[in-house]
Amino acid sequence: MTFNPWAFVDNLSYMGLGMLGIFVVIGVIILVTMLLNSLTSKKDK
Repeated sequence: MTFNPWAFVDNLSYMGLGMLGIFVVIGVIILVTMLLNSLTSKKDK
């Protein structure tokens, strides 16, 4: 087994894309939750 520090640097782009995907999915879940909350909440007038 060899230690190659450049392998970490080469994989940073893949890790960045994975983290971006996680944040996008969390954002979509938050937006859908806010939309459902606004559509189903009772309006007091």
